[in-house]
Amino acid sequence: MNKETIKKLLEDVKDDKMSIDTAARMLIDLPFTDLGFAKIDNHREIRTGYPEIIYCAGKTEEQVVAIIREMLKKGSSILGTRADKKIFEAVKAICPEAEYHDVARIITVRKKEIKLTDTYITVITAGTSDIPVAEEAAITAQMLGNRVERVFDVGVAGIHRLFASLDVITGAKVIIAIAGMEGALASVVGGLVDKPVIAVPTSVGYGASFGGLSALLSMLNSCASGTAVVNIDNGFGAGYFASMINKLS
Repeated sequence: MNKETIKKLLEDVKDDKMSIDTAARMLIDLPFTDLGFAKIDNHREIRTGYPEIIYCAGKTEEQVVAIIREMLKKGSSILGTRADKKIFEAVKAICPEAEYHDVARIITVRKKEIKLTDTYITVITAGTSDIPVAEEAAITAQMLGNRVERVFDVGVAGIHRLFASLDVITGAKVIIAIAGMEGALASVVGGLVDKPVIAVPTSVGYGASFGGLSALLSMLNSCASGTAVVNIDNGFGAGYFASMINKLS
C-alpha cells in the first residue's frame, strides 16, 4: 500500500464510500502482514522504493507461495532469489505470468512497468563458471529498472579479452566485477576506470580458494581505489547496490 493508496482510502472514508471498519481492516496490514512463519514488510517499498525481496532458499514451496500470493494482493512486483524449479512450478500455478531465470535461479513477476535508466550497469565475470552469480546480479538490477550490459569470461588468465570490451566497461555508471579463484579481476578493473566498482567474490576455485574466501580476502585487500566488496556469491546484493548508485542524480 503506497502513499497514494492511503490517501485514496482516507478520502473514501470521508466521502462515505467506505466504512471505518473496512478502512481499519486494510490499515492493520499496512506495516506488515503476519503469516505466522513470515512477516511481510509492506512498508519496504514506501521506505526504499523497492518491494521486499524473497530469499527462497531454506523456505518450503508452501511458504514461498503463501508469501508471493499475499504480495500479489498488494500489487507488488516479485523478485525471488535462490529459487529452484520446484518452487517456481508452485509459484507458476498461482501466478501464470511468473518467469524463471534458471541460470540466475530467480523468479520474477513484473506488476509495474519501470522506466529503464539512461545510464547503465556493466556486469563482468572473470570466467564462465562465474556466470550464475553474474546473472543473479544482472536480473536483480534489471528488475529494479536498470539497463545492464554483460561482459563475460575476461579474467586475468587472458587479460587482452578485457581490453576488447573497455568501451562498454568505461561507459557504465557503475561496474560489477565478479571473480572466483584469486579474485584479481576487481583490482584490475578498479585500476582502469573512473567509476565505482562492486567486487563479488565467488566460490569458484580449487581447494585453496576455500569456497571463495581467498577471492574475498584478495578483493578486501585491493589497492584499487573506488572498489567495494560484497559477500561471497552475493550477486543479488551487488545488483541491488549497483542500482542504488546508478539511480543517483
